[in-house]
Amino acid sequence: MKMNSSFLPIILLSLFLFLSFPSFSLSVRCNPKDKQVLLQIKKDLGNPYHLASWDPNTDCCYWYVVKCDRKTNRINALTVFQANISGQIPAAVGDLPYLEILQFHHITNLTGTIQPTIAKLTNLKQLRLSFTNLTGQIPEFLSQLKNLTLLELNYNQFTGTIPSSFSQLPNLLAIHLDRNKLTGQIPESFGKFKGGQIPELYLSHNSLTGPVPRSLGDLNFTRLDFSRNKLEGDVSFLFGKNKTIQDIDLSRNTLEFDISKLEFPESLTSLDLNHNKIYGRLPEGLKDLELQYLNVSYNRLCGEIPQGGKLQSFDVYSYLHNKCLCGSPLPDCK
Repeated sequence: MKMNSSFLPIILLSLFLFLSFPSFSLSVRCNPKDKQVLLQIKKDLGNPYHLASWDPNTDCCYWYVVKCDRKTNRINALTVFQANISGQIPAAVGDLPYLEILQFHHITNLTGTIQPTIAKLTNLKQLRLSFTNLTGQIPEFLSQLKNLTLLELNYNQFTGTIPSSFSQLPNLLAIHLDRNKLTGQIPESFGKFKGGQIPELYLSHNSLTGPVPRSLGDLNFTRLDFSRNKLEGDVSFLFGKNKTIQDIDLSRNTLEFDISKLEFPESLTSLDLNHNKIYGRLPEGLKDLELQYLNVSYNRLCGEIPQGGKLQSFDVYSYLHNKCLCGSPLPDCK
């Protein structure tokens, strides 16, 4: 029997729809174990509207804020962002063994501590728990996550000291612990990171005390932000002609050293030293830098601001409230 040619376009369209949409396909990507864990996470969070697409009758690889690896079809990313969610991070997140990215970001009603089950996520590369109200100490067990490249725990309510074991993480590219309530000293071990990469360190807006470990002078950091703490002493070892640092913010501490002896790397583009006890003359080498930002105000500097380069492009507020600093853009030296 010959097929009527008028039915051919309809058959082809039906075949296309069948193969194109998951709901029509016989193949389901979602791993059943992962689906069960995700549904438990949803339940533990109180079935929020943010996770309304997490319908047990659909393929979890197509749910909102999750991703499946194309090869394994296992959930490898859970990224919850700006959600109206209350409660704690569910312990079940530790039962997603292929997870590479875990994020709870900008969720102000997220409370409690960092779940110990997260230590089971040995494939994790990015841990981002930020802009929440998480509390407690930053746990040592995070140093078991040897594949981490990003550790972002900023804008929370964490207390206690910084775990020295973080220096054992071999793949870290950045550590963000800023905007918490951390106390104690910067670990000496942070000058001895084990990996081939030296991570960017963001420790600002805490209550860290004591001197900056001299061991940090042995490393070539790209970015350091230690601002708004209670750090003291000499940090001149962080600088040097052969360093690679681009951005350094040491403002609003009680650091005290002679700036006139510093040599700066050509890579430096941003330098903020305001509100410290730094003394001496500004080095001539500053005018040779391609600085995009400079602030040395509220220190004990003296002498004429070097003339040339970009130093006169910054306004007076970059230099104000020093002992006897003078010259453009400040008033002329007498």
